[in-house]
This record gives sequence, structure tokens and C-alpha cells, in this order.
Amino acid sequence: MSNENIEHSKESRPEWDHLEDWLRGQVQGLIQHVLEEEVTEFLGRAKSARRSGSDSDSGYRNGHSRSRKLTLSSGTIRVRRPRVRDTEERFESRLLPLFVKRSRQIAELIPELYLHGLSEGDFDLALRGLLGDDAPLSASTVSRLKERWNAELSEWRGRRLDELEVVYVWVDGVYVKAGFEREKAAVLVAIGALSDGSKVVLSAEPGYRESTRSWSAVLRDLRDRGMGCPRLVVGDGHLGIWGALRNIYPEAAEQRCWNHKIINVLDRLPKRQQESAKLMLRNIPYAESRAEAERMRTVFSRWCREHSYEGAAESLERDWERMVTFYDFPLEHWRHIRTTNPVESPFAALRLRTDAAKRYKRVDRAIAVIWKMLLVAESRFRRLKAPDLMRDVYQGARYDDGIVMNTMTEKVAA
Repeated sequence: MSNENIEHSKESRPEWDHLEDWLRGQVQGLIQHVLEEEVTEFLGRAKSARRSGSDSDSGYRNGHSRSRKLTLSSGTIRVRRPRVRDTEERFESRLLPLFVKRSRQIAELIPELYLHGLSEGDFDLALRGLLGDDAPLSASTVSRLKERWNAELSEWRGRRLDELEVVYVWVDGVYVKAGFEREKAAVLVAIGALSDGSKVVLSAEPGYRESTRSWSAVLRDLRDRGMGCPRLVVGDGHLGIWGALRNIYPEAAEQRCWNHKIINVLDRLPKRQQESAKLMLRNIPYAESRAEAERMRTVFSRWCREHSYEGAAESLERDWERMVTFYDFPLEHWRHIRTTNPVESPFAALRLRTDAAKRYKRVDRAIAVIWKMLLVAESRFRRLKAPDLMRDVYQGARYDDGIVMNTMTEKVAA
């Protein structure tokens, strides 16, 4: 190999310290090459090739536009768009449309970073660290993207739900500070499990203190857009959802969240007794049958009364029938429907974002952010266990202590 070739090989071979710069340079060169090839295809001849004189060969290359920044997930590069003149048809690059400054992946990255806790003021520093000092990004860019969410939210709210076969629904409320109100605004959220085992966000609407009236409005909207009656609704004991269900979907079964129930009971016990009481309480919803759960409830209530903890016993026994509804559904689904965990998980990240925001200027902006966060979470929702049983439940199969009841079994029981 000649000395000249050796030197060229050294220059073209990247070193670790300069790997990122080398890669960006390679990408920049490739994109510039493709842009030039697009012009060649458009004009029908290579650069410097003579025209044949026919009408189809009209048009000239006319240099390049000024260098412009383009931000990709690999960093920010600079490219120059080729210009042409004297053509009947306007030249439009398929690779690099006019006025585009960032790839679609970057446009999706910006709102996701915001939703995961990065405030608008931090974007300039954080994104330049990720994408290079020349990245044409700013807090105003993020604000414009958020405004676009409002239009998307409006369209999402009006979508039809006729084709959704909703089996289970989990409901809960998120509270945020918005506007000049002293009290936090409630955002009422419903997440549904469909007959194929997948989970989807059904609703995210403002509501006053999770009242029956507010939840009735949410459920009425779902019904009016075509959603059928779910087989089971899971929620916290303090929600107005139960009164709303009687108004809109009276046939739906009701299950109160065991996590919230245990917290409520423990709050009525002295701290020195809470650890031992927690062990007893946690075993109750894992009993193999309704009868065994009731026996364990009786044991706990007796222990409470023996130690003069009447309030804790009454708290556990209150609304008991709603606590054991899950026994009327498949054993394989109990882990999903004993609690509101399917909504608590996305709510954890959501509360991180709303806490970081401190206070939103308007309630509608808060709802738009919460809705977008929920859609990000929805893309990562896991399907329910035993999804093949979901259609059976949707079609009305009956269960006793988690076991399906056939027609003969029901007749003998009767």
C-alpha cells in the first residue's frame, strides 16, 4: 500500500474519542448525496450532463440554498438543499421536505421527555446535550407541541366506541392545581380491558371532587359514544362512581380496591399494631374462596374487638359485598381485578409530572398533559393473564369462586 493510501486510511478510520463526530459526518454526507441524486432523478440527467434539447429535459441545477440545521436522533447535522430552475414542475425533496428542522423521532421524543418530568426550562440544556449544541430546539418549541395536543385530545374525545368489547373497567381520579382555584381540579380517568385481553384508556375528563354527578357525566359520554355495559368496574371506596353506575350502567358488577381498603382499616389502628394487622389483612383477598375470605374477616374483626379497635373492624366490614365481587370472575383474572393497580402504575408517573408542574395555567392544559401521558403509558400496557377467557366473560359466562359454572352445575345448585 502506498504512503498516500495509508494516510487516507488513517483519516477515514474513526477513533473512539471522535466516534460521534465521525458518525454524524457520515450521515451528513449520505443525506447530501441522496439530495443530489433526487435532483438527478427529477431532471433526468446527471450533473454536468448536456441537455438533449427536448422539452422533457427542461430545467437547470441552480446551486444550493444556505446551509440548514437538521436534528436527528444521532445528533444535529448541516445540509444544503439543491436548487433547480426553469422547470414546469416544482422540485420537492422526498427526503427533506421544506421547513422541516427535525426528524419525526425527535418530534416524538420532545413531548415524551416532558411527560416524564423534564420541565420546559430544562429542555434547551438537556436536548443540546443529547443532540448537539446546534440542535434548533427551545422551550417555545415544546409549548407549540403542547398546543397541538389540545386538537388531538378533542378528536380523541369524539371517537366512537361501538367496536370496543369492554369487559373490565378501572376508574380513579388525579388531582392537579390549575388556574386560580384554591382547590385542586380532579381529572377522572377510566381504563378498560377488552375481550382480547388488551387495555386501553377510555376517558380523561374534568370532574368536581369525583362526585356522582361528575362520574355520571363521564359514563354517560362513554355510553352515548357506543360503549356497552362493562361486566365489572373496579374503583376506590370513596368515589361517586358507584352512584353513577346505578344511573348509567346498573347491570355492571362492582369491586372495591383492596389496597385502599387495607389502608383505610390500618388508619384506624395505633401504629404499634399496624404491622401485625397488615399481615392479617393482606391474606384476606388471597383466600381461595369467598367463604374462606369471610372466615378470615371474622377472625380479624374478633381480634379488633378484643383489643377495643371497633373502628377498624367496622371499616373492614363496611361495603363487604363489593370487596369480594372478584370471586364471581375467572381465577386467572383475580390478580387484575382485586385492586386498581392497572391505573395506579401509570398514575405514579403522571403524579410525578403534575407535581413538577406545580400549577397549570388552565384546567384544559392540565387535562391535555395528563391525557398525553396516559397514551404514552397505554403503549406499554400489558395484556391480562389468560386473555382467552376474556371473551367468555364478555359473553356472560358465570363463575363461582373463580371456576366457570356450566348449565348442569347451575341447575343442581338451584
